[in-house]
Amino acid sequence: MANKSIDHAFTAQSLTSAASDPTFAGVLSFMRRRFTKDLAGVDAAVWGVPFDAATSNRPGTRFGPQAIRRASAIFDNDPQYPFNRDLFAEMAVIDYGDCLLDYGNHQETPAAIERQANVILDSGAFLLTLGGDHYVTWPLLKAHAARHGPLALVQFDAHQDTWLDDEGRLDHGSFVARAARSGIIDPDRSIQIGIRTHAPEDCGIHILYGHQVEEMRAGDIASLIVSHTKGAPAYLTFDIDCLDPAYAPGTGTPVAGGPSSAKILSVLQHLQQLDIRGADVVEVSPPYDHADITAIAGATVAMYMLGLHAERRAAAK
Repeated sequence: MANKSIDHAFTAQSLTSAASDPTFAGVLSFMRRRFTKDLAGVDAAVWGVPFDAATSNRPGTRFGPQAIRRASAIFDNDPQYPFNRDLFAEMAVIDYGDCLLDYGNHQETPAAIERQANVILDSGAFLLTLGGDHYVTWPLLKAHAARHGPLALVQFDAHQDTWLDDEGRLDHGSFVARAARSGIIDPDRSIQIGIRTHAPEDCGIHILYGHQVEEMRAGDIASLIVSHTKGAPAYLTFDIDCLDPAYAPGTGTPVAGGPSSAKILSVLQHLQQLDIRGADVVEVSPPYDHADITAIAGATVAMYMLGLHAERRAAAK
């Protein structure tokens, strides 16, 4: 036990050190990363946005960041599959905690998210956000596009989220249309994967429907994503309801007929050539989850996003 520690999220001596907490104990930061607001020397920050007031069906995603953090404790400190590397050996990652929101003034929410995201992005750190309902992606896209220009949106989802609104609504089903109209995303280089519903318009975004995902190989799906974005700076947003409810029951608007977690994780694994500038995992709703099935899927997707970032950093050296 001499080389063991506990509560690594507080006791870590280095941002790149591995944790040794037992899976069943210790402070539950994301993957045991240090909890801190200090962004000095940070390569990537994991940040929670516990907001679900824009939900159209079942609420509960305000508890998503907590659940994803808790589920991430299952990742031990061996090289992370399938990347076969200690993600934190050369990549300094912190858990930046949660976005501060006023539950009584929801109209202030988008500005608050964008303002606090800007603090992280100003440091140069890669931002991985844990939602929250899918509305939170709207201010996150604004913050990222301010630095990188129009983004290629890569959206894993059962829904297009292209319903029209009056620009003032807080609605998790319309942020994509708003982003397309405002020029924050480039529709010609954007793609949606796993769609199993219909919306009034597609905004010119390429769609891979659920049945197409079912018929295609994971590597072919990934190749299509990479080729369609044409090397543009990309924002990767993952709505957990992209997965079939068998693999993600804990979500607000589940849709049957989706892909397995195994298939979509395989797709993610093949996205090394995608120029990901920011990412999020949203719509994990613990009140509807069972045995942490959905939270584990969400935590694994988030870990893969960090893995892809670690691989790109390694390839750039």
